[in-house]
Amino acid sequence: MTQIELPSNIMREFVEALSAEIGHDTFTAVLSKAGLPEDWARAEHFIALDNVRSAQAYARLQSALRAYYGRGARGILLRIGAKLWERLLNDSPLGVRVHAGIIRRFPKPFRRKQALDLLARTLSARRGDVTTHTLDLDLLLVDQASAATLNQSDDAPICFVTLGLIRECLYWATGEEHDIEERACRAAGARQCEFKITIGG
Repeated sequence: MTQIELPSNIMREFVEALSAEIGHDTFTAVLSKAGLPEDWARAEHFIALDNVRSAQAYARLQSALRAYYGRGARGILLRIGAKLWERLLNDSPLGVRVHAGIIRRFPKPFRRKQALDLLARTLSARRGDVTTHTLDLDLLLVDQASAATLNQSDDAPICFVTLGLIRECLYWATGEEHDIEERACRAAGARQCEFKITIGG
């Protein structure tokens, strides 16, 4: 079986965004309560991690946040996901940033799919980890790796960071809010995480 991977730059940017959102003191309290190393509050700690260990840390840290905040974790993780989009875009290679600029020049109806394709490539450690599909007028983002769900189990979907990333990516591309739902989640027993973006009425 292939191990789940997460590009290590995503883990570093996630930690930076998380620290900015909740503050260093709260961050260390979350880590302490979960029995995680205090070093995890520093993004530099994750520079040496490979993609497999980044995925493991990403899942454990999000699990710690859900345990610490309970239901309030959803809003925090959504906001972090939204902030993560711009961070990842700014941290991307020049070719990706140029492509991002071109996407925003397309007519609005074409921007959504192109922007989601860009997000899918950014989130994928391996080609095909994250893919996008059309469903009549609607769109579907499928995350087969879904690092946030690694060794996690829940009755409901838990991929709030990815949901926030999708929301912000589409807003960046179109200037419009979108109805997005995680309709399948690996943590809830699905084979892959699926996010439906409703475009049509």
